[in-house]
Amino acid sequence: MVIVARKVVKWVSLVLAGVFFLFVLYELPPVQKLRYPMPYKLIVQQQANRFGVDPLLVTAVIREESRFMPKSESSAGARGVMQLMPDTAEWAAEKMGLKNYSKDQLYEPETNIMLGSWYLANLSKQFNNNLVLVLASYNGGRGRVQEWLSKGDISPQGQIDEIPIKETREYVKKVLYSYNKYKELYPETNP
Repeated sequence: MVIVARKVVKWVSLVLAGVFFLFVLYELPPVQKLRYPMPYKLIVQQQANRFGVDPLLVTAVIREESRFMPKSESSAGARGVMQLMPDTAEWAAEKMGLKNYSKDQLYEPETNIMLGSWYLANLSKQFNNNLVLVLASYNGGRGRVQEWLSKGDISPQGQIDEIPIKETREYVKKVLYSYNKYKELYPETNP
């Protein structure tokens, strides 16, 4: 019985050591970069710099919206890596003066990231660079966030916990978490 107990203790110790090793390995930056990649780094940097938004914020939005899959389409009809609604993208393309734009271009990362970066910059101007309000608008719509502000449902400081819709509140939390992770893992990319 004592021999069996010793074998069990030894086996449990090995399992716990293995779990600890995997946990430590999982937290190493090279492994973290596998979870937080930057597959469109050059395009994102170009477009983010063009419109004055942080490329790491754009990357965090892409990660949470589509996991970098260019052919993504939501049940609501949002398309591409930044999951832009066709009407929003058409409006942005018009404001940007793009000629010959079509909604099928939303599946092209270059076009989608350009329009999405412009849209984030536009929201940033409207909401005084308040990331909570910007991201809530990106997810739930600028009109809805304006309505929350006018009704006093959310303060002008835009606290996450004030966001009335759970899906939008969780979205903002996820993007901000990813954004902070990208800033930690890719400090050389910070503007």
